[in-house]
Amino acid sequence: MRLNNKIGIVTAAASGMGRAGAVRFAAEGASVAVVDLDNEATDAVVRQITAAGGKAIGLSGDLTRDDFARDIVRQTVSQFGGLDFVWNHVGTPGPASIEGLDWKDFDFAMNLNVRSVLVSTEAALPHLRARGGGSLLFTASTSGLQGSPYSPIYNAAKFGVVGLVKGLAKRYGHENIRVNAVCPGTTDTPMLRVFVARPDSQMPAGETPETLIGKRGGLNPMRRVAQPEEIANAALFLLSDEASYVNGVALPVDGGATA
Repeated sequence: MRLNNKIGIVTAAASGMGRAGAVRFAAEGASVAVVDLDNEATDAVVRQITAAGGKAIGLSGDLTRDDFARDIVRQTVSQFGGLDFVWNHVGTPGPASIEGLDWKDFDFAMNLNVRSVLVSTEAALPHLRARGGGSLLFTASTSGLQGSPYSPIYNAAKFGVVGLVKGLAKRYGHENIRVNAVCPGTTDTPMLRVFVARPDSQMPAGETPETLIGKRGGLNPMRRVAQPEEIANAALFLLSDEASYVNGVALPVDGGATA
């Protein structure tokens, strides 16, 4: 088991990649705090994990609230007795256009994509240090590695996440705290449909979210979209001791799209 006796947190874990990760990590021996805004879906993931013999708790709330972003760490440590890893997976596409921008939408995107993960990380660091080190993983995106016309604001947020990862990796590596990012390409999740269907997202006339997703997936060398489990597999590697010398990496998992 690659995460045997490890204790971790996965945010945005009620669906998509986060859910796939929480389920996989528990199957690999970790005790997992499943964090999401959707209380019912969070409970469903916990039931799935515990029914398979794993250990999990559900924590539902709004991570743009600093108190909750810190409290997920406190509750995890209180329940399981420590903390070894955090997958800061939470995020939002944000507005598609900067013209006519409602700045409240901008603030929400930056708060959820950047501020919330930094607040949780700050809370986690003393507990990782107490265990002799650990692993912090952030979800960026291929939009954190190259420009995208579909959301410059999402670009700004995810480039910020990649920069944060690289800075934290250099600051805390000497304490055996590794910090990395996984950068998914087009992945078959509920959030992908939100992303392509946003107002002013430049979806061509006559297209539907499903047809557009298929076309975008066909643009990478593997000619398909990723499945959530494929992103979770990469996350598992980066969080595990198999990646013990991997630090400060923003790993594309995109079928070669950014090659």
